[in-house]
Formats: sequence, C-alpha cells, structure tokens
Amino acid sequence: MGVYEELQARGLIAQVTDEEEIKELVNAGKAVFYIGFDPTADSLHVGHFMALCLMKRLQMAGNKPIVLVGGGTAMIGDPTGRTDMRQMLTKETIAHNCECFRKQMSRFIDFSEGKAIMVNNADWLLDLNYVELLREVGANFSVNRMLAAECYKQRMERGLSFLEFNYMIMQSYDFYTLFQKYGCNMQFGGDDQWSNMLGGTELIRRKLGKDAYAMTINLLLTSEGKKMGKTQGGALWLDPEKTTPYEFYQYWRNVDDADVIKCIKMITFLPLDEIAELEKLEGAELNKAKEVLAYETTKLVHGEEEAEKAQQAARALFAGGNDTENIPTTVLADSDFTDGKMNILDLLVKAELAPSKSEARRNVQQGGVSVDGEKVADLSFEITVEELRSKVNIVVKKGKKGFRKITLN
Repeated sequence: MGVYEELQARGLIAQVTDEEEIKELVNAGKAVFYIGFDPTADSLHVGHFMALCLMKRLQMAGNKPIVLVGGGTAMIGDPTGRTDMRQMLTKETIAHNCECFRKQMSRFIDFSEGKAIMVNNADWLLDLNYVELLREVGANFSVNRMLAAECYKQRMERGLSFLEFNYMIMQSYDFYTLFQKYGCNMQFGGDDQWSNMLGGTELIRRKLGKDAYAMTINLLLTSEGKKMGKTQGGALWLDPEKTTPYEFYQYWRNVDDADVIKCIKMITFLPLDEIAELEKLEGAELNKAKEVLAYETTKLVHGEEEAEKAQQAARALFAGGNDTENIPTTVLADSDFTDGKMNILDLLVKAELAPSKSEARRNVQQGGVSVDGEKVADLSFEITVEELRSKVNIVVKKGKKGFRKITLN
C-alpha cells in the first residue's frame, strides 16, 4: 500500500485537483509540498495537529515538506471560518510566535539538511510593490469567483474588509513564489482552505504555464460535526505550559465512543491492521481503544516519558488511587483565602473546574464534587490554609473526568 492509499484508508483525503498525478508523486516520494501556518498565537494547537501528522507521514515516504510560517499573511488575517475580523498582530509578536512554532514542529518534522525547510512569507510579501502586485497578480483573479468562495461567505454577512479580501491573493502568491524558488509542486491543507489553494494552482498555470497540485484533508470533527480540540478553558494547545500532558491525555481519553476509531485512524501512526482489531471492541471495552488513542497522541506531542506519566496518573486516579504527581495543579496563595478560609464554590472556580460560581453550585447540588475522595454536599463547605498546608495538597474532583491538585505556594 502506497502512502496515498494509506491516507485514503485513514479517511484523511477530502479534495484533490488531479488524483492520479498526486498519487504518483507522493507514492514515489517526489512531492515537494507545503502547508501554511499563520502564527496567531505562541503555540500550535490541535487544529494544527492533523497537518503536522500529514507532513510526518509524507516525509517518512520520502517527500519533502516546506513549512510556510505566515509572518506576512498574519498581518492581514485569514477570514476563513470567521464571523469577525482577526486581531492585528505586531511584527515582534509574529516573530516570537514563529520561533515557538519551529520548536514544536521539530517533534514531527526532520529539519536536517535536505529533508525539510521552514520559510516565512514575510520575506517576500512585506516588500511587495502594490501597483506591481495589482498588475502582475491581481489581473489573474476574478472578483466574482472570489466572492463565491466558501472562505468569504461567513464574513460577507457581517462585512468583509478589503484587507481580508486580499488574503486569497496573498496565499496564492505564496504558492507561486514557492513553486519558483523551491520547486514546490503541491500545497496541502485543511478542507476549509480549498478555495485559497485553487487560487494558487490557477495563478501558477496562468503566469508560468505549468501545473501544480492541491489536496485538502478532512477536518477533525466530532460525530456531531463540531471541530475537535475545544476545552472548557479554550483551545487544546501543544505547548505543555498551556495544556499539560495530563490534560492533553485526558482530552483524548474522554472522546465520545463514536469518535475514537476515527481519531485513531487520522492522528496516530498505529498500523491499520492493529486499528482494525481495536475497531471490533464494543461497549465498555472501547475504553481500551480510548487509552490507546490518548497514549499515542500524547507520545507524539510530548514524548514517550510524558505519555507514560499521564497514563499512570489517569489510571491511578480513576481506580481511586492517590498518584497526583502528574495531574494539573492549581497553586494558591494565602491572599486567595478570606480569613484563612475558602468556600468550595470559590475553590472550584479557582481550580478552573467550573467557569462560574453558579455553575459550581449546580455541580455540588448534583453530587458531582469531591475533595480527597469525600463527596461534598454542603454548599458552605470550606478548606482552610492550615488544613491545606498540613496535607501539602488536596485533590478536587468534578464529575468523572475533572481532577485538579490544589497546593499552596
């Protein structure tokens, strides 16, 4: 089975411009392909995870990845999937975010000599002459076709700025530049980028009279059609300072039964025959597949040692044990207490186990909160500074899946 056929079997491929050409190139290890990442934060998140796994798979098959960091396009902002305009970033913030991306990507991509490169589109976009761009590039784009593109539809309802309208042209120009400078013959990306990617292949054809190709991969969606990777606290980050390895593990350990096999196929490197065996599991036995998913994804992002720690901590806690070393921790100061005491509702909010005191109150009333294994039924329940100091730490649990270790600084 070639790498293209494996991508199909894993349910990754969404749309392609020329299937036979793309299949031949990637299976022969002759694709020089790029995927773009706009540095809008100082960490990659699960939304980028699929793309990183795709790059790793293709590189393992002999193809050459080009990581395009959008230092230039980030100054405009991609309107895809947005109902509002993105926040404008400074050059300094963008540069910092780009460096953070490179460190995280090195876990997935081999950047050694000749294996892969990272480029920043700020190197060519920021020096463009506007009139020249209009003449040389803008003349190749139909406004009518651009406005019909899926990536602009949501923004058209609320008001699409001219700044954002230029994003497709900028992304197309990236592909055109990479084709000429690095022999980049393919662009891969999420299925929501299809219109922008077609703009690039068309620009290369019109300007250079040559063929380039595009392929999109399916987005990682739940069985209900929602994007995966959202938590109560926001995005599921790949930076352990933003999302701990334990929290990352727990996210995948707790996916719905209907989603677990799909996730294993799409974002792990387990052989397909092993996945076929996991696919036979039903009912409570599906928890075995969830553990495999959580372990494999955590190992990819944080390494084998952190994956082992997260798995051991999760197993111990769910079995009623007291292994708290690797679970998420909230550190309190004396000043967080009032007269040396803290109410259970305030504690749940401080520990980020509840977004508000009203939600915390419902959790307690429904019998879903415990402290060190003892269920809390009284809304006036308090912990004291002295108690916490004497115990060193306590474990607060909300529901079946929410744990937090509480300590004093």
